[in-house]
Amino acid sequence: MKLYIIRHGQTDWNRARKLQGCTDIPLNEYGRYVAELTRDGLKDVPFDVAFTSPLSRAKETTEIILKDRDVPIIEEERILEVNFGGYEGEDFRLGDENLQNFFSRPELYHPVNGSESMESIVERTEAFLSELYANPKYQDSTILIATHGAALSGLLCNIKNWPIADFWKGGLHKNCGFSIVEVKDGVPKILEEAIVAYDEAELAKKKWKSSCK
Repeated sequence: MKLYIIRHGQTDWNRARKLQGCTDIPLNEYGRYVAELTRDGLKDVPFDVAFTSPLSRAKETTEIILKDRDVPIIEEERILEVNFGGYEGEDFRLGDENLQNFFSRPELYHPVNGSESMESIVERTEAFLSELYANPKYQDSTILIATHGAALSGLLCNIKNWPIADFWKGGLHKNCGFSIVEVKDGVPKILEEAIVAYDEAELAKKKWKSSCK
């Protein structure tokens, strides 16, 4: 089994540095363009199936990458982005101390106003991975998993068997950044991490203004 775990393309809220969480914000023009470049970069990868967060920014990223391919796309609630509750729509740079802990000291973060705990993110992404690893249907499959920044970090945290304190240790993937994981006998191994299939310098020359948070 080989997994390509990818973060969705850019949205207007990414560009404005607003917390999206479970708010369903679509891709913007730049996000769609980068997803198209990523499709070109992954054109030779023989995907058998794709799992995507139900949120439109992840689903559209999946659909763009798999355009003209006969690959089944399955919506998976357990790879939804973290629910930020009342924090959603806020500039993450201007939030209170508790919100800053989410990004800098995740072990100290406390869910408030309907938000989700770090433990919940780790537990649900672990449940998804465990079920996937054990499914005999996918043992020889190449699988695309389209998700979000925090949910992707949760997946990698499980794969690396890291504590919540190290949740962000690997850094946040860029929009349409992906990691490749090989799974043998239920044991995952990261082959490549946080790579992109587009040239950021070349995009900058075209005067695209992107945000990676």
